[in-house]
Amino acid sequence: MDAQLTTNEINAARDLLGNYTPAKHALNILEKHNGNFDTSFDELWVEKNGVIVMPEGKSLWQTTLKVLRQELCGDDGFRGQLKEYTKNPGSTPLLTGVIVSLVGVAAAHGLPLDPAIATVVVLYILKIGLNIFCDYTEPPAGNSGTLPPAN
Repeated sequence: MDAQLTTNEINAARDLLGNYTPAKHALNILEKHNGNFDTSFDELWVEKNGVIVMPEGKSLWQTTLKVLRQELCGDDGFRGQLKEYTKNPGSTPLLTGVIVSLVGVAAAHGLPLDPAIATVVVLYILKIGLNIFCDYTEPPAGNSGTLPPAN
């Protein structure tokens, strides 16, 4: 799923998270990459952790999302925080809380996400919706589309 943020969405997030330093950096990187989550994530990851060589055809972004999907979709605390934010999308404390929660859940499962990287992931989940994020699976090999094959 190749979702990306529009300039307006980046600016809205910047207005909301303007005092949260890790989010400022993440939003600057997202703006630099025209709202593209994948390339923004990769740049932030390399800044924080150095270059990781992935097997051909593998994406660090997609692999990270797959791991997070396994951990987050069953985590009632994270789901509850995200739901609270979606009920009140103008709340800076709630959005910052979701980002901090993601950092904590990821760390508890051995995935080192700093708050700037977590900001990109949270904005992605908010963009596509938690239910879509939790239900999304990669297309079968050989299928270039994002829709499942017809039955």
